[in-house]
Amino acid sequence: MEQAQRNIVIIGGGIIGCSTAYYLSRHPSYSPSTTNIIVLEASANGAAQGASGKAGGLIAKWAYPRELVDISFPEHVKLAEEHNGTERWGWRFVGCGSWEGKGEVLDESGTGVGKGGQRKSLEKTLGFEATAPVDVKPVRRVDTGLPDNLNWVKEELTTSYSPMSGPGGTAQVHPYLFTTSMLELAKEKGVQLVNGTAISVERVDNHVTGITYKDPSDPSRTKTLPASHVVLSAGAWSPSIIPSLPIAATRAHSVTIRPQAGVMIAPYVLFTEILLPHSRLVSPEIYARPDNEVYACGPGDDSALPGNVDDVEVDLMACQSIRNHVASISEELREGTVEKRQACFLPVVRTGEGPIIGEAGKIAKGLYIATGHTCWGICNAPGTGKVMAELIMGGKVRSGNLSKLAPSRFLPKQIEAEIEAQLLRTHLPQLVNSRGIWSHKE
Repeated sequence: MEQAQRNIVIIGGGIIGCSTAYYLSRHPSYSPSTTNIIVLEASANGAAQGASGKAGGLIAKWAYPRELVDISFPEHVKLAEEHNGTERWGWRFVGCGSWEGKGEVLDESGTGVGKGGQRKSLEKTLGFEATAPVDVKPVRRVDTGLPDNLNWVKEELTTSYSPMSGPGGTAQVHPYLFTTSMLELAKEKGVQLVNGTAISVERVDNHVTGITYKDPSDPSRTKTLPASHVVLSAGAWSPSIIPSLPIAATRAHSVTIRPQAGVMIAPYVLFTEILLPHSRLVSPEIYARPDNEVYACGPGDDSALPGNVDDVEVDLMACQSIRNHVASISEELREGTVEKRQACFLPVVRTGEGPIIGEAGKIAKGLYIATGHTCWGICNAPGTGKVMAELIMGGKVRSGNLSKLAPSRFLPKQIEAEIEAQLLRTHLPQLVNSRGIWSHKE
């Protein structure tokens, strides 16, 4: 029996979209003669321009949700072994712990919250209990629990250090290198990258038939990609395609610091609680990377999401605050050079659960959702990509039970009625045109 042609369009060239493309192109039933895969990315600069290129890159067995982590973590190990991830995208196991202590007096540090928004937690250590540092100077390193080789934070400023996992429980990648590598590996199998901004999903008889997008070479013109399957993995921008998705956007600022020549930074990731002078408590995250670069990020904020990832605004004062905070506990970071000042938006499910993964049959057959991964997108991308490939190519998730993440649990119960009403309002072209396009302009 001749296999039907699959035309798969993945909206979003971040780590979720690129990992999905990779696993689709590696599925046993994949053949470029019968399956056409396109990654549609809105950024003029290519893939990994949002959180997927500006995250910390933490991979942890203690991340959440458990059912997805249990698929993703072993896949990370497998990918690194198969594609030389150590050299290609900086894969390695790291020490990871909660550090508490005092910060030294520096220039005015600020809060690290970006201008134009209110503070929001990134919730990376959700489930871990933290206590405020005590203003007591420890006598010996052994009293603090500080590892002997963690040499880039000041021992005399440390109140306590608590490991967050045992050996082999926490690893890291460089997020930009990992994301772009997944895309390049997928392209080797025939996957295509197309530049354009998705604006609507076409559907006929409750089944997707294509994606309409804006052509960046002519903003006044739209084009349509034929599609038998659509994967919506546009991160914080996903509701621009499906407004009923309960996804909010959290902006996070970060910096990268290059220590002086000859200074070696031990492989640790720290979740800090720093008591600064005047009783100000700050909590930057610090990631030592294999190339001796150090990444640090501050709290999130709820500033408005721009229309395109290329238009994300960076608050330089927030970046300077992050630098000052980490420099207050580390001479090595204080004397280093800030190389990047950046910001990105994380997709967060409004109910506090998620991510949302699976077919959105209430909207249209062949429409799949993969978004809302919060700060764990890099960590949980391989598992997401793998189950997306299983669903699309085989019709069933075989790697685990992800029923708690199904779109039907998150989409409004009245969505079917809303869509039927839209189909009846054919005289309103901004909702449904004569070809059956379900537009984002509802």
